[in-house]
Amino acid sequence: MELPQMPELMGLSLLLGLLALVATAAVARGWLRAEEETSGRSAGQKANGCPPDKSLKSKKQKPQQRIRKEKPQQHNFTHRLLAAALKSHSGNITCMDFSSNGKYLATCADDRTIRIWSTKDFLQREHRSMRANVELDHAILVRFSPDCRAFIVWLANGDTLRVFKMMKRDDGGYTFMATPEDFPKKHKAPIVNIGIADTGKFIMTASSDTTVLIWNLKGQVLSTINTNHMNNTYAAISPCSRFVASCGFTPDVKVWEVCFGKKGDFQEIVRAFELKGHSAAVHFFAFSSDSRRMASVSKDGTWKLWDTDVEYKKHQDPYLLRTGRFEEASTVPCRLALSPDAQVLALASGSSIHLYNTRRGEKEESFEQVHGECISDLSFDITGRLLASCGDRAVRLFHNTPGYRAVVEEMQALLKRASNESTRQRLQQQLTQAQEALKNLGALKK
Repeated sequence: MELPQMPELMGLSLLLGLLALVATAAVARGWLRAEEETSGRSAGQKANGCPPDKSLKSKKQKPQQRIRKEKPQQHNFTHRLLAAALKSHSGNITCMDFSSNGKYLATCADDRTIRIWSTKDFLQREHRSMRANVELDHAILVRFSPDCRAFIVWLANGDTLRVFKMMKRDDGGYTFMATPEDFPKKHKAPIVNIGIADTGKFIMTASSDTTVLIWNLKGQVLSTINTNHMNNTYAAISPCSRFVASCGFTPDVKVWEVCFGKKGDFQEIVRAFELKGHSAAVHFFAFSSDSRRMASVSKDGTWKLWDTDVEYKKHQDPYLLRTGRFEEASTVPCRLALSPDAQVLALASGSSIHLYNTRRGEKEESFEQVHGECISDLSFDITGRLLASCGDRAVRLFHNTPGYRAVVEEMQALLKRASNESTRQRLQQQLTQAQEALKNLGALKK
């Protein structure tokens, strides 16, 4: 075999050397560019108030001592009408529910616990609560059973219902035990609400597609409702337990009757009536305690109060009683709560709450930046004297001054027409109590 000549070997060596120099220069240029991008990104993050990304630090830097992660600060809020703040949860509260007897408030949070609070302590300095743990999961919705001896929750990761029963301990206290089996998984989309009928005959679950399921208490599906909203934003059972209602992308609220036989056996679901009048999607709705009034809030920037005490089987439609403006609803989703007597409407958008008198449609109170996060739930207690809200790690309770003012107006009007002395005395007593409450809160209008 013939060996290559000396000039050819020298040329080959020079070529290899040049290629090595070019590769080295390219690597160095890339390293410098990465260093510049790292320092520039860190500087940009500092300018924007964000901490620099630890993964971008140079390997040549000495490892820093690990800094203990500080516990997030609780959002501070004060207001002259703030009655109390319940603060035992270590995670954000996602839902709450007052028991039908008015004695308890249940709250669930992403700290894997449910708290049961005693409502008689609300205006005291100390707020007692009992704790139930959610094993290997956390609850995003909670609802009391009608007898207040159990509650159901919707599991965030399990995507199903779990039942907890209240058990009395040997020492006289109470504990909560989950039933052995959860409900079967039936929904294919995220859940928007759950509920138990006050009659104890059925449970409702609704998901964000167009599905509402009616279950018996043993976890068997009795019926499936297709709401035809394109998507559901909310659904609920009426306090009278006769109806299930839903709202969503369409500009209406649809109401169905859940029919049972005389022996308590489930029969059918029939369409009852609709709330028609909004011109855009409905965010939320609520019933009064007697189910004779409903309120709704829509993306069209309005809220409406309806008389639903109608003979729908004779095709009678609900009556529109009042329309009010709420511009925030046109840009962001809103929550709504209606006082038990339907005299006051509470609307929440973001972290703020606004209270309206439903007779005149006027805004009477506003609470700004109530929570450190968006408000996740809003509800009046069964007396209507307090409004509860949650959105961070606390429940905040407000005195319902518009409710007291509404009682004053109503009692004054009834007194003028009362002819019976005993009736006048009863009305005068209620009027005096409402006026005293407003005076004590410094909210009596002159």
